[in-house]
Amino acid sequence: MNLELDNARVLITGGASNIGRGIVHAFAAERARILLCDIDEEQAKRTEREALERGAAEVVVVARDLTDDGAGAEVVDVAVKAWGGVDVLVNNAGWSIGEFLAKDHDRARWRKLVDINLFATIEMTQAAVAAMRADDSTGGAIVFVASEAAFGQIRQGVYGATKAAAVALARTTAREHGRHGIRSNIVCPGLVIPESPDAVGEQSLWAGGDDAVFNDKQIDYLLKDTPLQRLTLASDVADAVLWLSSDVAARQVTGQLISVSGGYTMP
Repeated sequence: MNLELDNARVLITGGASNIGRGIVHAFAAERARILLCDIDEEQAKRTEREALERGAAEVVVVARDLTDDGAGAEVVDVAVKAWGGVDVLVNNAGWSIGEFLAKDHDRARWRKLVDINLFATIEMTQAAVAAMRADDSTGGAIVFVASEAAFGQIRQGVYGATKAAAVALARTTAREHGRHGIRSNIVCPGLVIPESPDAVGEQSLWAGGDDAVFNDKQIDYLLKDTPLQRLTLASDVADAVLWLSSDVAARQVTGQLISVSGGYTMP
């Protein structure tokens, strides 16, 4: 099926590593124009080269910390100045380090989680909605990459709370801006381990190796409770994001949540 994303104006946050990188690759194969926003410029440049090799019509890299006040509006403005507007926003940027709730007393860490996973997402969404509304002829699509932790997972209490808030934000966006032709949906990935060392940059959560996020015992425990008995790939998440971004394939889909987890959760 032709998703009609050829030359689409796509803004992807956290697009340099792992899931974000997979999403960039997927849009590149559809020959979209991509604004890749990430705090890790070196890794973003590597992913830019990969995207162009895969057929992207154009790639613009913006190295930016989205927790800075006004950063979201500045990033969207780059896309508007380059291409006249934004067709798709993928809110993928996020951060987490697991800890049991009873042991998690680091308020500075809580603030970082909220700043990256929620506040930055709010600002990016507001800026993209404004750009989409200014372009009356097109509307647009917003996809929020949340997490299975939004439904309650061990060692993910505060992180999961920020992702649950992002789910509510996405659905409010769908209700408030559907009349402007803007669709808003959520993808909740299962555990996605980087496919190779070059799939992440030095600032990624995974830079310290697999054990820095999940060890083998934890992965085995997760797989035992996963009906399909396999881990999620970045490309699996990217395929769901592509579908939800397409006004042809998902024309009548908004405010919906899709778990891409092999059945680990069934919301």
